[in-house]
Amino acid sequence: MSIGAGTSIDAVSAALDAKLTLLDNELRSLGKVVVAFSGGADSAFLAHRALQVLGADAAHAVTAVSPSLAGDEEADCRLLAAEWGLRWTPVATDEMARAAYRANDIDRCYHCKAELMDVVGPIAAAEGATVVLGVNLDDLGEHRPGQAAADERGGRFPMVAAGITKADVRALSQRFGLRTWDKPAAACLASRVPYGTEVSVGILSRVDRAEAALKRLGLRQLRVRHYGDTARLEVDIVDLPTVLQHREAVVQAVKAVGYRYVTLDLEGFRSGNLNDGRVGSRS
Repeated sequence: MSIGAGTSIDAVSAALDAKLTLLDNELRSLGKVVVAFSGGADSAFLAHRALQVLGADAAHAVTAVSPSLAGDEEADCRLLAAEWGLRWTPVATDEMARAAYRANDIDRCYHCKAELMDVVGPIAAAEGATVVLGVNLDDLGEHRPGQAAADERGGRFPMVAAGITKADVRALSQRFGLRTWDKPAAACLASRVPYGTEVSVGILSRVDRAEAALKRLGLRQLRVRHYGDTARLEVDIVDLPTVLQHREAVVQAVKAVGYRYVTLDLEGFRSGNLNDGRVGSRS
């Protein structure tokens, strides 16, 4: 939530409080929830709030583990659960077994989310719980076929019901001292692959290893876009000089995982830029 001209800090805080109350009421109305927990800012906030409102017995976080999930994200989910005392379970999903997912068209996310719900749904059913997802109000303005798949299978979006935006998530997370409040967006690894290029475990692994290596060099917000033998790097504009300054280390890190050519996108990091000329939302 941004503070506009003439808007007092007290008014902003009151608006956040009102939305938080709506969220709490929505969670209480559900009684028991299983949170689809990717470790990103949105799902982390929702999982933490569900824990505070419902307690550990009624709030269960489940992380879908597959080649689509970066290895460091799974590790961070485990760490966050331990830090918060959150009941957490990693479960294997196999979206790669779905030909429609591997085909990587603009509705790829539908098939990924369908797989998630087909795996997590029975866990929730066994507990008499509802699957909830960290979708915020801003997400509704984009082409998100995964939301449709979750909705069709009984998933609920408590933050949408409460009118919570991405900025609200970050503001509330910061208020409650969650270290995820400013965590960069970390979309599924398949989002690094241009539409129409078939997704494979090998490609996802290569992207994951390249991004992990660049993060070890100190880069935080980045994407390695996969174009066959070429890796196109996107980093925050402010980090462009750093990449050039450490050019040799960057090139070595990316080539070490199997890329032949390393390019740097001078426009910098842009969430969803692979959508140019297409309908869809990619991060």
